Amino acid sequence: MSGALAGVKIADFSWVGAGPRATKDLADHGATVVKVESRKRLDLGRLSPPFKNGKRDPDGSAFFAITNTSKLGVTINLSDPRGIDVAKKLVAWADVVVENFGKGFMERIGLGFDVLRALRPDLIYLSVSVAGREGPMSDLRGYGNSAAALSGLAALSGWPDREPHMPPFAYGDVVAPMFATVAVLAALEHRRVTGEGSRLDVSQVEPLVHVLGDVIARAQIEGFAKPVPHGVYPARGHDQWIAIDVRDEAGRARLEAMAGDDLAAWTTGQDKHILAERLQQAGIAAEAVADGRDVFSDPELVLGSHFVPISHPVLGTCDMPGPPADFSASEVVVGPPPRLGEHNHQVFVEMLGIDAGEIAALAEAGVLS
Repeated sequence: MSGALAGVKIADFSWVGAGPRATKDLADHGATVVKVESRKRLDLGRLSPPFKNGKRDPDGSAFFAITNTSKLGVTINLSDPRGIDVAKKLVAWADVVVENFGKGFMERIGLGFDVLRALRPDLIYLSVSVAGREGPMSDLRGYGNSAAALSGLAALSGWPDREPHMPPFAYGDVVAPMFATVAVLAALEHRRVTGEGSRLDVSQVEPLVHVLGDVIARAQIEGFAKPVPHGVYPARGHDQWIAIDVRDEAGRARLEAMAGDDLAAWTTGQDKHILAERLQQAGIAAEAVADGRDVFSDPELVLGSHFVPISHPVLGTCDMPGPPADFSASEVVVGPPPRLGEHNHQVFVEMLGIDAGEIAALAEAGVLS
């Protein structure tokens, strides 16, 4: 049994989070994804902590590993015309090209959509950016936190009586790739039916607005007031919490009958898991606030094989998150992320058919670095 996307070939020029996260999903489902990097300009994901044993190592970043499982990795110096020639051979092999550089970068180095479409007319070309490739904000360069500010997410975060709070995680880097993955799948189906390629443009702002639209509208109409009790309350232990959400007067009455007048004092000495179950049985929405240890030992995630063990020369044996869907007629295989330039020979010589001597000479000249 093979992966659902076996046979799909992807040249992945993207870096950091938003692009690589989309191609990770495709790779885990069987697509052959070749990640293009350069030692001249390291992927910022490789420079992002946490690192194995706290030692800064471009092959030891957990952030990079999680967003690049199951891929092949090559190095090409895209500032060298000879490197561009190698990149074009990779594109001619690929079904899909993915990039998330600043606007105009791919065009300046000779790898823009129009040039690559001439190499392969049915090419699917995906661009991921903060605010899209067209429109008044298309020149904006930024990351997921920029999208949080522009989409209204930051305004929705934090306490109601305080200033907006920038979310601690770049949600745009996670939400946008979901839409990008769907777009690639739709474009592959379109090509299967029509034989035509596609140019895909996915911003981070629009997907965030898409998933936040009703919340933003409600906040504009009703303000940020929340029903009470609604929030997190202390539980037994250091930094342990329980989330409780009461939606109507009947629920409030049931909760007051259990907790009395001081909800926080009542929850403080209790186990968050046991208390959550008691409240649920009473018809009150409640759940223990999971910390990292809880998530990695959660019976539902463990039973569902969400975390998949991989073996990596630097990271060792560790668990990586797998796709959150099971397929009855295809398999999902989560492989290790590539070390920097790990698959140069496999990709350039064995897959693309470039002469091994030529590849060795290009490597010696710094073209494949």
